[in-house]
Amino acid sequence: MDLYSGHINKLIEELAALPGIGSKSAQRLAFHLINMPQDKVNRLANAMLEAKANVRYCRECYTLTDSEVCPVCANANRDHRTIMVVENTRDLAAYEKTGKYEGVYHVLHGAISPMLGIGPGDIKLKELIERLRGDVEEVIIATNSSLEGETTAMYISKLIKPVGVKVTRIASGVPVGGDLEYIDEVTLLRALEGRTPM
Repeated sequence: MDLYSGHINKLIEELAALPGIGSKSAQRLAFHLINMPQDKVNRLANAMLEAKANVRYCRECYTLTDSEVCPVCANANRDHRTIMVVENTRDLAAYEKTGKYEGVYHVLHGAISPMLGIGPGDIKLKELIERLRGDVEEVIIATNSSLEGETTAMYISKLIKPVGVKVTRIASGVPVGGDLEYIDEVTLLRALEGRTPM
């Protein structure tokens, strides 16, 4: 037996289909939306429609933007000779929050995963190689430390090395506040290999 009417059930279903939203969260959001003033609901709906209609890939780095070139690529003060390769736009945003990286990015929109049927042709690798025809000195591979991220990093490294561009990998290791006894061996090894002088 359905607990709610058709429209409420439909709203809950649609919200529950979003990533990271379970059925209880979907229910809470649905009732929140229903109880919101009409003008706020209209603004939210319009913001979603406008984002869907106007957001596209940056023609240089393939991050999501509402202009032809994203603000990072359009910034003449950035070091366009250094490209950091990330898996998605959220990773780019995380590095931008540090305020320390001054190069540009390349967003792959995924990682190589034979188990999921994602090969090199399914992510933005061809576009990365095209960018290397310009004045690029270094490619920093900043994919995740997962099996897929490591596979992607190795593949990119093998693709780029023959071109003569310097390829580096971000260090990964022990998180701040982490107890060594609980950290896996691969992470500990990467932390050791990525050590820096003090």
